[in-house]
Amino acid sequence: MKAAIIGSGIAGLATAIRLAKRGMAVDLFEANAYCGGKLTVIQRDGFTWDAGPSLFTMPHFVDELLSMAGLNGETFTYRKMDEACRYFWEDGTTVTAHADGDAFAKEMEAKLNVKASTVRAALYKAKELHEATSPLFLEQSLHKATNFLNGNALKAMTMLPRFDLHRTMHNVNKARFRSPKAVQLFDRFATYNGSDPYRAPGVLNVIPHLEHNVGTFLPRGGMHSITKALEKAAIQLGVRLHLNAPVERIVVENGKATGVWVNGKHFEADIVVSNMDVVPTYRKLLRDQKAPEEILKQERSSSALIFYWGVKGQSTQLGLHNILFSDDYAREFNTLFNQKDIAEDPTVYVNITSKYERGHAPDGHENWFVMINAPANEGQDWNAIIDRTRTNVINKLSGMLGRDLRSDIVCEELLDPRSIESKTSSHMGSLYGASSNHWRSAFLRHPNFKQEIKGLYFCGGSAHPGGGIPLCLLSARIVDQLIVN
Repeated sequence: MKAAIIGSGIAGLATAIRLAKRGMAVDLFEANAYCGGKLTVIQRDGFTWDAGPSLFTMPHFVDELLSMAGLNGETFTYRKMDEACRYFWEDGTTVTAHADGDAFAKEMEAKLNVKASTVRAALYKAKELHEATSPLFLEQSLHKATNFLNGNALKAMTMLPRFDLHRTMHNVNKARFRSPKAVQLFDRFATYNGSDPYRAPGVLNVIPHLEHNVGTFLPRGGMHSITKALEKAAIQLGVRLHLNAPVERIVVENGKATGVWVNGKHFEADIVVSNMDVVPTYRKLLRDQKAPEEILKQERSSSALIFYWGVKGQSTQLGLHNILFSDDYAREFNTLFNQKDIAEDPTVYVNITSKYERGHAPDGHENWFVMINAPANEGQDWNAIIDRTRTNVINKLSGMLGRDLRSDIVCEELLDPRSIESKTSSHMGSLYGASSNHWRSAFLRHPNFKQEIKGLYFCGGSAHPGGGIPLCLLSARIVDQLIVN
């Protein structure tokens, strides 16, 4: 059988590996000159930055794919981090989220006056939620009735009242913690799928499980090494990579996908898998087919404004992952989702891989990946927003870290919602497809298959089960299962 895969994001590569392992002849088409989608790299003046995702969890999903290709552990290695993140507030409060759960709980008790037992209970609840929801809602299609007729479904249904579907993340955390800072710390996990903790359902409090119960990891060479390892695995299994090859149309004949048109050439296929955002897939590649408008018109997730800074000097206060919080979190998310703007006092995330990867910055320098949550692109005056936000972020970092950052930035690259959209075909530049600001959101993500078109499948962040590296890799596994079954 022949398979055509559209897009070489993490899910596209993973799907290619799985189908090639089954003996299919796989052609993978990528519009850019490189693989990886958002999981790529930026280099300038001796600095190297991971362009997109910077947090690595659930590494066994990558190990599984490399094992399929017969690649040994030397191809891709990673280390487990001793701390998940460092948190900073304007009043000088700092919290280190240690990888060890007990140490983290004690740190919260000492710094935020929250009982360690309360923190442990929150993390245990997150683990329970993950164990109950993952087999049913993340690891298989939500759109096959037979998947609800097994023990996983029964277990999930018995725990349904504990999912907090009709309470927001914020309200759950506010009831759990007396400390506003502790509430803010746990609320921020809504941003892991581009959502608003003041609107997203409480079940999203499952997200801390991955970071605090399982752990965070750093691939040797940085996050881009994930892409390089999977690309190598795909090639080893015989996948044909076509770069600079934007797909123009998915061919549908008599209710079946039969191939794709690329650069004016027709490629026949028995299976077509789109790793492209579902909105442009329908609007551009399936223009003659009826589109699922309710799904396509959902509220988009947040996007990002990222400054890639080469910074002179070494910061002892900052670790690999750092969060410098806004003083008014509610206002920040209101500005983000309702006003479609970036707040004057935004929360700032700083990632510095050169602390562990010396080749990522020249001697005496660091590579700062500075990200601010941004609204999806709706035609805002981004030049004005970027200029204003850059000034606000530099002032915030300089004040909270006690250094004049203006004189320390020696080079800069930039990514904003417009360039995210143009480089990755992510509709409106959203990072995770639709937002998860409603309890029905999981059920409104596009299925991994198209009922009306045989042989057409969907993977990646805009399809089920959602965005982020682990979920994208699960989407590839689900597509593989659907094709085989």
